Amino acid sequence: MRIIMIASGDLWAGAEVMVYQLACGLAARTDLDLVVVLLNKGRLMEDLRAAGVKVHVVDETEHSFISLTHAVKELVSEFSPDIIHSHRYKENLLAWLVALGSRGIRLVSTQHGMPEVAGSRPGFGKRLRTNIFFRLLSCCFDRTVVVSREMQQALVGSYGFTAKDIIVIHNGIEIPQDVTCRSEGRIVVGSAGRLFPVKDFSLLVDIARYVIKQSHAFDFVLAGDGPEHEQLEAKVREYGIQDRFSFLGHVSDMDTFYQGLDIYINTSVHEGIPMSVLEAMSFALPVVVPKVGGFPEIVEQGVSGFLVEGRNPEKFAEKILSLTDIGRRRLMATAARQRVLDCFSREAMTRAYYSLYQEVVGT
Repeated sequence: MRIIMIASGDLWAGAEVMVYQLACGLAARTDLDLVVVLLNKGRLMEDLRAAGVKVHVVDETEHSFISLTHAVKELVSEFSPDIIHSHRYKENLLAWLVALGSRGIRLVSTQHGMPEVAGSRPGFGKRLRTNIFFRLLSCCFDRTVVVSREMQQALVGSYGFTAKDIIVIHNGIEIPQDVTCRSEGRIVVGSAGRLFPVKDFSLLVDIARYVIKQSHAFDFVLAGDGPEHEQLEAKVREYGIQDRFSFLGHVSDMDTFYQGLDIYINTSVHEGIPMSVLEAMSFALPVVVPKVGGFPEIVEQGVSGFLVEGRNPEKFAEKILSLTDIGRRRLMATAARQRVLDCFSREAMTRAYYSLYQEVVGT
């Protein structure tokens, strides 16, 4: 079986981590030939090549969209894939265009999350683009993969999707081998992600303020960059908690980051199956997350972490404060790691995608 995977590669966020994990898993199979086509140079390109995955870069900064399409079409003609598997908006359009007129090429897309909305209701232009994007997937792709059952329920019956069109495959990660839980010092609560509105790190600052008022045992750290950095720093200064809340900026060594935490928190308005939460759990960290998106499919309430209803910072803070006891943290830490081992490994994700590919090509 011959697969071309198309991804942007401009960022290093959840979708890119998933592409890396899946590509590494597929490349290890001897009965599959994989080429990853990236539209940008960057960490994804470097990490894939270091892992021995075949990568072609067609740099979108050096091409118009028309010439980009021609360049990718040449690669497709040369490689003659059975399947093109694309990720994100532009890549899906590109996959469809380069497959036009090519007999036998099947199209698969992975939808990593629902469209990000900063306000209460998106504008007409954004709604139109979303409608066109999903109509393209429902009408022109053989399968659309979503990463959570919640996303599947949201899409089936909308935009022309049927239950046959959409399959759920949970994200998976490579499980770290050596993990030790912190046992001394202050309790460090951490989060990571793009500093964008959909991540709602402003809520994280509110939670930190409440926790710090209640206990002197906690510190907070936030890894990531983005347009809300200055606004968040200003809010931390306004609350007078800058000595207990640290901004780490971009962090390349996430393993060390997770190993320096006692608790992981996510405050997103919506998520599919976020890689950062899976990674945190694999490092034996109890997690505190909102009860939205795919989180209920990951976290067992009160066992591997806490699901919090609504967006009241005090409710999040109460769950964090309940983990002051190291014995309770360790019980949850063990359960969190086991949950990922059982259900969200790279091997399980790779097997599921390979089975989908076989179904799509009819083998």
